[in-house]
Amino acid sequence: MVSFEIKQDFMLDGKPFKILSGAVHYFRIVPSQWYSTLYNLKALGFNTVETYIPWNLHEPQEGQFNFNGMTDLEGFLQVAQKLGLYVILRPSPFICAEWELGGLPAWLLNLPQIQLRSSQPLFLEKVQHYYDALLPRLVDYQISHGGPVLMMQVENEYGSFGEDRDYLMALVKMLRTGGIEVPLFTADGTWIEALTAGNLTDQDILVTGNFGSQSDQNFDNLAQFMKQKGKQWPLMCMEYWDGWFNRWGEAVIRREATEMVADIKQLLQRGSLNLYMFRGGTNFGFMNGCSARKTKDLPQVTSYDYDAILTEWGAPTEKYYALQKMIHELFPELKQLPPMLPELSAVASVKPDGVAGLFDQAGHLSASNSLYPQSFEQLQHYYGYVWYHTTTQNFHHPEQLKVIDAQDRVQFYVDQQWLGTQYGEEIGDELTYDATTEEVQLDLLVENMGRVNYGYKLNAPSQRKGIKGGVMVDHQFQVGWAQYPLEIDQRVLAQLDFQLPKKQQPVQPTFTHFTVDLTAIKSTFINCQAYGKGCIWVNGFNLGRYWSRGPIHSLYVPAELLKEHNEIVVFETENVLVDELSFTDQPVIEKI
Repeated sequence: MVSFEIKQDFMLDGKPFKILSGAVHYFRIVPSQWYSTLYNLKALGFNTVETYIPWNLHEPQEGQFNFNGMTDLEGFLQVAQKLGLYVILRPSPFICAEWELGGLPAWLLNLPQIQLRSSQPLFLEKVQHYYDALLPRLVDYQISHGGPVLMMQVENEYGSFGEDRDYLMALVKMLRTGGIEVPLFTADGTWIEALTAGNLTDQDILVTGNFGSQSDQNFDNLAQFMKQKGKQWPLMCMEYWDGWFNRWGEAVIRREATEMVADIKQLLQRGSLNLYMFRGGTNFGFMNGCSARKTKDLPQVTSYDYDAILTEWGAPTEKYYALQKMIHELFPELKQLPPMLPELSAVASVKPDGVAGLFDQAGHLSASNSLYPQSFEQLQHYYGYVWYHTTTQNFHHPEQLKVIDAQDRVQFYVDQQWLGTQYGEEIGDELTYDATTEEVQLDLLVENMGRVNYGYKLNAPSQRKGIKGGVMVDHQFQVGWAQYPLEIDQRVLAQLDFQLPKKQQPVQPTFTHFTVDLTAIKSTFINCQAYGKGCIWVNGFNLGRYWSRGPIHSLYVPAELLKEHNEIVVFETENVLVDELSFTDQPVIEKI
């Protein structure tokens, strides 16, 4: 059995060991691509893979756990071990990772006065229940049990959030009591305040740094901090940011390969490395995170390409080959191999064979009725959309309509005619309508565009989504609401009443159905350049959001999601006519 210890060096079976690691999030990549992704990491000459573990995917509803499909963590660990890779696990309750609420499950927000990432007994109780389900699955994968896992993280960049030491100590106790024997570590930015707030060096828990440039300076900061704490530990960058994430409406961020490789070369001459990311993958479904801003938050896009070493779809980049060359120069004894290359295809375009307007589907969707509108959390529906519907009397003169305290994006319809859309600080402004019907139909489509994944807003009221304060016409709060949480899956899509397509512009959010028959099944991209805003389901699987705001105007479709006969549904919210489904063998990216 192999041993792993942290002394002046990382020691593997009593010998100094340099960790050459890359981040791969199993939950952002379909399982059929785990092997090729990890093979390419190994072919680079690396010896370790690192991954976060997202609490919200593994416990989507309180007490209901999921470890199947893309959440089959044990299956991912087995693939890594089969390839001879070691593993670094980050099972902290909070992961950031540009992931919805930083990986914290949104059902926590239903708990009155919950204080996330704190030693509050209520929060720790929920973490313990999660660990009771998670940790037994990890115990036998530790290197001390013959598995591939070298070490695990206590919390993620806590030094950039708080200074609740009791919280960190409680997590350590949970891990140790749960059977975790391998060394533990913390990971923080390398400025003194962050290292001071986030470290547990007095508990002999390794301190590591996160940065993406100026490696010598950052390692100097880390080494000086360790010296102050009386520790002689190996230096490690736990997140070396080789690219960056993207937000709607902003230019795609790129990093030049030569500059990155030169900085990493300096780093490796002093310490160990974990590339963040090796392959980024995709924020499938509604799992994209959001950057916190004072008035108007900035949600992130569906693609998590990250300008990483492998592309979103798993292809080696210029960075891959430059890094492989440098690794060979530094460590010529390491075995390297040619990488595996993914296959992509451009499927022929198809025309729609069915259309279903959202407001015509009340009989096919489940409703929750209440006197006043309820938030997403009250409805126990945490992601995506809720359609709110009511009727009100017409007094035959222009009326002022407004929503009170809502997140994140509200579309207003009066008698099924679009009135306006509000987002961010616009929400709460009055809109004027002048209806002609005796009974006025009000429909509001509210979208959760992604909860913040980092920063001061994590515990803010704005992370509770939907309508929280009510809807007013004139000076009166409206009552008698039907709410339709859009729990859209294969079963619900099969129940929608699709009609023959029409050639005129729709006047309401619309589901458009396509049938796509394939003879050869390969990964592809759906071109969304002609669409407005919405999301796409392939055989019931939610690929994620598209938006004309860009910069990325396509959605990646892994081959695993396709079959010979495919049903694809586009949910378009901007009253844009979706009259064709077109495919491409490369992403569609706008230069902003």
